[in-house]
Amino acid sequence: MRSYQAMLNNGETLPIIGMGTYSGENDRETTEKAIRTAIKMGYRHFDTAKIYGSELALGNALRRAIHDGLIEREDIHVTSKLWSSDHHDPVDALQQTLQRLGMEYIDMYLVHWPVALKAWVDYPVPAEEDFEELDMENTWSGMERCLEMGLCKSIGVSNFSSRKIEELIDFACVTPVVNQVEMHPMWRQSKLRSICGDYGIHVSAYSPLGGPGNAWGTTAVVDHPIIQSIAHKHNATPAQIALRWGLYQGSSVIVKSFNPRRMKENIGALDLTLDDWDLFEIEKMEERKIMRAEYLINDTTSPYKTIEELWDDEI
Repeated sequence: MRSYQAMLNNGETLPIIGMGTYSGENDRETTEKAIRTAIKMGYRHFDTAKIYGSELALGNALRRAIHDGLIEREDIHVTSKLWSSDHHDPVDALQQTLQRLGMEYIDMYLVHWPVALKAWVDYPVPAEEDFEELDMENTWSGMERCLEMGLCKSIGVSNFSSRKIEELIDFACVTPVVNQVEMHPMWRQSKLRSICGDYGIHVSAYSPLGGPGNAWGTTAVVDHPIIQSIAHKHNATPAQIALRWGLYQGSSVIVKSFNPRRMKENIGALDLTLDDWDLFEIEKMEERKIMRAEYLINDTTSPYKTIEELWDDEI
């Protein structure tokens, strides 16, 4: 996996396929077992967050793997995220994350959402009264302090639109290295990728298969006739085609499965080659913006309240 790296704007590198560790139905033992299996398969980037509840399991699994000689600490990349109720003190929030992980530092710390919640909100779907005004300039200053203190090697953002990226750049002393957003062949994020590219910000894709199993998710990506046809052509799976498309855009991808067969299938996308005609065909796929828009404006964790506002921001 060391050869499959993206170079970030601060000189650090990021493995281009990562394993997401959120899973509401899995217990800690199941999560640890899946992470150990992933390590043996070659995964080296592990994505977690306070709100996922997986930091303890991830830390346990990684420490055990290091102890057993499966990996070295410098060979793995750990990403975690600042939850929206912790914007007032990113340093303290990251120190708590490090305590749960049992680590001295993490490789990347991201602002999970460009929204702020009241300090006691520690659940993933807040009520309307749980929100408060966000002072992003103060939040980012705290993120920069995390970097200065050596608590992390890189800082970045997640779920930031084009407009919010440009607002952040106006006052940031340190440019974010990554913007982690939903991205797949039916939500291609063309404008956002262009804006991020202008500032040297790497786009990392979560839900790169369309998020089946999530509230907004769909199997439309892997079930799409174009994806199915290309998969048949290359003797590959539809999931591998969708993942390889994301990698061809210069993005990294975060895949979320604890199923060993699917985990092996997902990392197998690294060995796949698409031709220009395949990419041309994928560009024909209709983007499911209306479905995603309706989810975002109805989701209380989203900053968007109307479809017009969403289109203006175009995340």
